Amino acid sequence: MISRVDHVAFAVRDHEKALAFFRDILGALPGKCYNEAGRNFFWQTLSLGDLSRLELISPSAETSFLDGFLANREGGFHHITLQTPDLEAAIKRLEEHGIPYFGRHEYPDGTWKEVFIHPRDAFGILVQIAEFDPEYWMVPEAKMPKGEPWRLEEKEDGFALTCRHPGGSKVTLNFSRDELQGLSDALRQALE
Repeated sequence: MISRVDHVAFAVRDHEKALAFFRDILGALPGKCYNEAGRNFFWQTLSLGDLSRLELISPSAETSFLDGFLANREGGFHHITLQTPDLEAAIKRLEEHGIPYFGRHEYPDGTWKEVFIHPRDAFGILVQIAEFDPEYWMVPEAKMPKGEPWRLEEKEDGFALTCRHPGGSKVTLNFSRDELQGLSDALRQALE
């Protein structure tokens, strides 16, 4: 039903201040951003290290669904997003177990489909379940080049193996010469 945790979202009043904190101080790589005009909010994804992702959401108009959440604070943890390969199957499973959901929404081009589980039904956490292609939201420098499933680079202290990550993008593993030789031997043995 669930493939992985895609991101953790933070609602913030001051998007630029929050972006500067995560980008300039913690080293997050800014991703795509969108202004959801009809829903009065702005959002942007940020990637960290091994493709852990954050999302910043902030009001973009006088009134927004974030008003109550931000009424007495500058920001805070808003929700966790879980990726599913099949939203309809996930909804069916929720229904079979009597778990209510709300906010069913789909982008007109089909790139994003979602539902939410209220915190009262999920141990105090707002849970978003979504079906999507994770690479759709990524900036080019965070992705592996098309047709390149992996890349091996020699470094001063060993080797860096960069591979496609199941959440889109890429992940890099560092090996000493001995570790890479061990991996090579294990792969050769597996192929015999």
